[in-house]
Amino acid sequence: MTTFDFGNGLVPAHQHSNGGGWVADTATVSETAYVGSNARVSDNARVSGDAEVFGDAMVSGNAVVSGDARVAGNAVVSGDAVVTGHAKVSDYVMVTGYARVSGYARVSGRAVVSDYARVSDYAMVTGYARVSGDAMVSDDAWVSGNAEVSGNTEVSGYAKVFGNAW
Repeated sequence: MTTFDFGNGLVPAHQHSNGGGWVADTATVSETAYVGSNARVSDNARVSGDAEVFGDAMVSGNAVVSGDARVAGNAVVSGDAVVTGHAKVSDYVMVTGYARVSGYARVSGRAVVSDYARVSDYAMVTGYARVSGDAMVSDDAWVSGNAEVSGNTEVSGYAKVFGNAW
């Protein structure tokens, strides 16, 4: 039996045939998906379709990455979060809780999308921005800097939200 330490001790695991990244035996990764050599998929996470997880990215918990979505850099998708469609999550981003990133949305920098928040369509969340609670960022909206969108707030259309940008 082969094992790998995903951060909480050794667990049964294998290297994915498409990219060589580590996948816990409890996780599910389709043959068509790509898991790069330094990427990790653990717990009960699922990666399907033509999704790609690469760099030092981690998908864990019950998280789902599907469709043509990409998770790259040092990004973490955890909890019950979903990244789907053509969405891209990169750099040091955290997508956690029941958050959902979909469509052609982009989340980068050190942004956090958490709780039940949604980022969709062509929206961008970047920098140190935080989207949490039941907030929704959609259409062509852009949230950046240290901006925080939380609660039941909706940012949509061509809106731009900047917070204490450096």
